[in-house]
Amino acid sequence: MTTKTDAPLSALETRKAIASGRLTAVAAVEDLLARIAALEPAIGAWVAVDAEGARETARLLDQGPERGPLHGTGIGVKDIFAVKGLPWRCGSPIWAARDAAFDASSVAIARRAGGVILGKTVTTEFAGYKPSATLNPAAPGRTPGGSSSGSAAAVASGMVPLAFGSQTSGSIIRPASYCGVVGFKPGFDTIDTYGMAAFARSFDTVGVFARSVGDVAFAIEALSGLPMTAPDIGAQPAPLGLFRSAAWAHAEPAMIAAWEAFERDLQAAGVALCDAAPSAFAPELEDALSLHARIMAAEAADALAYETTAAPELLSEGLARQLAGGRSTPAEKRADDYRRLRHLRAGFIERLPADAVWLSPSSTGPAPRLEENTTGNPAFNQTWSLLGLPSCSIPLLSDAEGRPMGVQVTGTMGNDRGVLAVADWLMRLFAR
Repeated sequence: MTTKTDAPLSALETRKAIASGRLTAVAAVEDLLARIAALEPAIGAWVAVDAEGARETARLLDQGPERGPLHGTGIGVKDIFAVKGLPWRCGSPIWAARDAAFDASSVAIARRAGGVILGKTVTTEFAGYKPSATLNPAAPGRTPGGSSSGSAAAVASGMVPLAFGSQTSGSIIRPASYCGVVGFKPGFDTIDTYGMAAFARSFDTVGVFARSVGDVAFAIEALSGLPMTAPDIGAQPAPLGLFRSAAWAHAEPAMIAAWEAFERDLQAAGVALCDAAPSAFAPELEDALSLHARIMAAEAADALAYETTAAPELLSEGLARQLAGGRSTPAEKRADDYRRLRHLRAGFIERLPADAVWLSPSSTGPAPRLEENTTGNPAFNQTWSLLGLPSCSIPLLSDAEGRPMGVQVTGTMGNDRGVLAVADWLMRLFAR
């Protein structure tokens, strides 16, 4: 069975077609449900598909006035978000029988804007590192990454134009890289997280997957109420920095070769390059990966205190080990880690230009093989998650076999729109 088909209408195309009367919300939803029925058995991206609920929502949308910017647009929701009446399992047998009694705030905002919730997509265990059973439609035999496995795979296969993801470490950028789609992690706290199961409160961020930067910007604007979309870009928005960072030591041969070729392509295209803004912080960022890992483990131990007490035998070995490490962090070390985090975040706000944007790899390489039993290495994402900065993965790279890898566009806090503008410009520049 094929795992890819002709792409459905994008979110923006759907919106325009419905607004012009060329398409109904019901027809748009029926097309997506047919795609899910055809493709889902080979991919396993969904925990639950709410076909009847989606049909009823679409029917009501067609009967009433325009609801909002997402009117009639189909959306998949990662299964760490509460969606009223649907399973809320968080990828764990602990919550195998739980249905949500309410909508997470971001889901409620999407509904209010006219979005049609098609169902819940697969997440790794509590959005951690244990692989899910979802397959990668862009790289057969490979993981889609995690933790937003189902959302990335559903978008990549053409089952849905938009899907919710979340990122604590690299859970949006890395799956987007592996699956060859656009993934955007906005700046920390841009979209409300109430009703999204917590893992590490200092880092947890709501984001989205789509097949274009335009769709991502459109969705984030609707969810955040902040301006994200921009007019068509005719010239490079700003000089770009290239930042390999301390994570470069984790880059695999395929990424090294692709990145070096990408740097040459940028220069050949006459792209204006500058010193990467974070370079001045290089010494201070040397331990960023370990700092992120320690804070994440300690906060995850807090967030999952109930589950650890109620059903420790149902936690995976890896997660149980991570939580135990978090609980064992000495109080003074934890306080010092928070002081360090505040210092770094303040420094990036105070010392960097407000419009700074730089490029780095989205992942260490292409998606790992399924037998490796991993969601991949988040090394290139952890620093930006630590700092809470907006990041967008765009599918510009590939390995020798054509497996996708992404370029990560990152900017200073509050420069989400600038990050998206650069990402869109690069996609146009390289005709993607």
